[in-house]
Amino acid sequence: MEYQYPFSYDWTTQEIIDVIKFFEAVETVYEKGMNRDEFMTFYRRFKEIVPSKAEEKKYCNEFADSSGYSPYHVVKKMKESNPGDFVKMES
Repeated sequence: MEYQYPFSYDWTTQEIIDVIKFFEAVETVYEKGMNRDEFMTFYRRFKEIVPSKAEEKKYCNEFADSSGYSPYHVVKKMKESNPGDFVKMES
């Protein structure tokens, strides 16, 4: 798929890389599945960069609109799963 990852020009290069890693982790959960703990590490870093719920919703909706993958549903499913679980989303 061809799409762009949402980001802010206010972020540092490392923050942009870390946010992209989070969105790539969302893709991986849909395409192959991922360990819950590994995913939550990416999500916690994303939340350090984007602490506001409103901003989180904005960036996640932009990503979902362009990619078809819902970060919201992945995070919700991960939070409901147990530590150490392997989670794969149904498309």
